[in-house]
Amino acid sequence: MENLNKKWENEDGDDNISDIAFDKAISNKKPDLAALGAPLSQLFSSVCLFVVFFFFLFFPCRLKVKDLHPPVISLALSPGSGVFMAILVQMTIAGKSFIGGNMEIALAANLTASSVLGQDSAGTPRFSSRNCHIALVSVKTNLPGSTLPKVMSKFLDGTLQKVLPGLLCPAVDAVLNLVNAKFTTLTSEIPLGTAGTLQYALLNPPMSNETFIELDLKTILHQKEGNEVDLRTDQPSLASLPPKRDAATQLILSANFLSTELSVLQASFNLNISNNMVLGLPPLVTTMLGALIPEISRLLPPSQPVVIEMQETKAPVVTITREKSFVQLFSTTEFWVSPSDSAPESLFVLDVHSNLEAEFAVAEEKLRLSLALQSLSRMALASSSLGMFDELPLKGFLADIIHEAYVPSINRVLRGGIPLPDLLGITYQRANISGSENALVLDVPVTET
Repeated sequence: MENLNKKWENEDGDDNISDIAFDKAISNKKPDLAALGAPLSQLFSSVCLFVVFFFFLFFPCRLKVKDLHPPVISLALSPGSGVFMAILVQMTIAGKSFIGGNMEIALAANLTASSVLGQDSAGTPRFSSRNCHIALVSVKTNLPGSTLPKVMSKFLDGTLQKVLPGLLCPAVDAVLNLVNAKFTTLTSEIPLGTAGTLQYALLNPPMSNETFIELDLKTILHQKEGNEVDLRTDQPSLASLPPKRDAATQLILSANFLSTELSVLQASFNLNISNNMVLGLPPLVTTMLGALIPEISRLLPPSQPVVIEMQETKAPVVTITREKSFVQLFSTTEFWVSPSDSAPESLFVLDVHSNLEAEFAVAEEKLRLSLALQSLSRMALASSSLGMFDELPLKGFLADIIHEAYVPSINRVLRGGIPLPDLLGITYQRANISGSENALVLDVPVTET
């Protein structure tokens, strides 16, 4: 399992910021309030329905809502808790008064509630409401002053002050439940093509202060056979975070996490390379091998097709710096002679370590990698049916084969991408991608609403 942290931050009460980081590091993730728009509309509708219902129930005369202002909503993060919510509701009700003539009552009520962000048994973030209160801010009427005290006393003490909290506070729970429903996509199991699955979940309960909520997440990777993938232990963890950009969601992915993701896919990297896959290079035949290594030329059948079998023997290692990113592959390269009239025969096996430069992009809400061969850092003869020989003359030829056939094949596998955490509809498509020490940083501009 891979650890990561996620924050929501609050600036001026208008935007939420959420942060992700892998390997027990913190990253910044900042969704705007558009994610809460639908739930708040539900609350607004609940207020409207209640007001109409209330006045028709408690006042037998014909009353109607003449003017209903959109609610004024303020959100703030509460240290050690979650989110503090304040909603100002303003409306004017008109109808026939008890003493005859037209009556108008303009009222404003303030709903305040705090919520706690915890987690359920599946490791999904979950809001629950606490301390909901309703307070009347003002009540104004066009009734004559002599009738005002008695009517207002009945209105406030007998109805609004007693009924309003019981009807509006459950609406807050309904709003939070709608937000909680959006959280469930975070912990959904996501396929990694046909190679396995990825799942995000909370590792520890959320923590909050005045500026952010920190979610400590884990990633669970399974191979297609169902086996859970163990994390690498030989790579450094994130020691610190890069500076967070203002007005941006910041997602930080550790090199350790990316290495583990590639390890799930590495079986799909294996490839058998034949002559028709390397057009433009010398033909893959035994005569070519004999020309490169004269001491084995007499042992090779002449002009027979050669197949090169590439297999990954260890998990890839991702290295990220501020300047560049690299992926190191650990392969065996087995050369086979493939006569048309007999079974293939193994000639020799090379241990090969390849250094590839990595470029990252976001497409369809997934992180995509593209690799380009930089060098072969190691090439050594592992076994041979032809006896021992100096393998160095093969290095340039093998580098060309890997560049022309093997790396493009790996890039086709990587086009499927790595799914990014789905949290309250955050869109990664416009992310600015940069490198930090042992981590990849995605800064997503916050959308103003």
